[in-house]
Amino acid sequence: METIITIDIETTAVRVIAFDLKGKQIAARKGTYPTFHTQPDYSEQDPEQVFITVLFVLKGLLNDPAFMKKSKVIAVVFSSSMHSILPVDKNGTPLGNAIIWADNRASKISAELKTSALGAEIYQATGTPIHPMSPLAKVTWIKNHDPERFAKTSKFISLKEYILYQFTGEYLIDYSLASATGFFNTYELAWESKSLNFAGISAEHLSKPVSIFNSELRLRPALAKSLRLSDKTKLIVGSSDGCFATLGSGVVGEGKATISITSSGAVRVAGKEVLRDEKQRFFNYILDKGLYVSGGPTNNGGVAFEWFARQFGSFSNGLDFEDSLNDLFKEAAQVSAGANGLLFLPYLLGERAPLWNANARGVYFGVNITHEQSHFVRATIEGILFEIYSIGKLLQTYRKIDKLYVNGTYATLPLWSQIISDMFGKQVYINDNHDSANVGAAMLALTEMGVFGSLEEAAITIQSSKVYQPNQSNHQKYQKFYTIFEKLSYKLTEEFDLIAELQQNQVD
Repeated sequence: METIITIDIETTAVRVIAFDLKGKQIAARKGTYPTFHTQPDYSEQDPEQVFITVLFVLKGLLNDPAFMKKSKVIAVVFSSSMHSILPVDKNGTPLGNAIIWADNRASKISAELKTSALGAEIYQATGTPIHPMSPLAKVTWIKNHDPERFAKTSKFISLKEYILYQFTGEYLIDYSLASATGFFNTYELAWESKSLNFAGISAEHLSKPVSIFNSELRLRPALAKSLRLSDKTKLIVGSSDGCFATLGSGVVGEGKATISITSSGAVRVAGKEVLRDEKQRFFNYILDKGLYVSGGPTNNGGVAFEWFARQFGSFSNGLDFEDSLNDLFKEAAQVSAGANGLLFLPYLLGERAPLWNANARGVYFGVNITHEQSHFVRATIEGILFEIYSIGKLLQTYRKIDKLYVNGTYATLPLWSQIISDMFGKQVYINDNHDSANVGAAMLALTEMGVFGSLEEAAITIQSSKVYQPNQSNHQKYQKFYTIFEKLSYKLTEEFDLIAELQQNQVD
């Protein structure tokens, strides 16, 4: 049986999933790796650890006797999270760790650029909001604060590009991932000179941009032999996880939006027009030529709840982390909507859309003597989802949204899906396969092979297994609490800046 292997390099894990040529999942493996927070605004990962994990998980799936007996791999497709930056020298050796999307060390650089005329021009050309998440800001920070490493750097690449380089010895970046860097002109499909000049680099410091359908790469002979793959196996460069998750949810066209919640989160729509916003609150990334994925991301998805679980969850009686999470979900389900008046601002890692404030911080508001742990659990989940709702609410001022399609580790949990439905007051659909980024990667491969005539045609085939209906009473209640949530998020801007400065001074 001919199969497609999809490799999704997420923030905290890699998912390797095999599909047949009808788009049905036939095998899957997962591996995890840590993120290092050595300072409050720092988020880094070891590129070698990520690569070894990818290789280990891929090899584990390929060497599974059940898979080997019945499967012939004809294509491998790559997906990854966005906004990571890794300086490498002329030999391709990493110069330190990769700086990932959650890193906020470039907040001052991005704040100054965003309010300038140049910042507005760069945003209009690239579609990437001016924010410390952006590789544009990260590279500029390295230039200003680590000139020795900057001078030694031959290429600034993402973790996905590093994995591709390890697999093939070539530096390529797909248009989709490139469009999330702040360096790429989404109209000309080329590196933007204004961004390059601002960061003090040339186009030679970046990989060659190619179509998401590009299949010119070939495995290094030694690696192909180790993996027992043919030298004719196609390597399809692929896209970003956000764009693939949108495609893999079937969300292409009007009236639909997808909500993804893994470590981070996002609300996205897909269409043939760029979403223009003078306040630079939305991203516009390329899925394919003339097809854009627009929306807003949050830093604080599952990572915020996992923080809560590690600090306050119970690990007694031999419970592992997942068991502890499940116990907390059960506890939260016993609490009514609104958590007895307790609100949580989930900005543990600063925030992107719609605040775009790297100095935002987490807050529990409304605490009184009657509140118990269960209320804090419920409030933590609701706070994360209020942030998701704030993105969707703003997005609806530009695009009509009738149906929501959720994907990712957390959004597809029954409690979370129901709360999303209640907050938005809309039906929520869950796909048959929750790993939408991998599904999107498989849809791309099948389109490249001619099984589908276009990505839009592929998206139509995605099926939903479950639908959640909104509870209108809870919807009305959430609207009232959201008003307070939104006011606090903006009203505390000055206090966020002050506490961020004090925290930084303590580190310095």
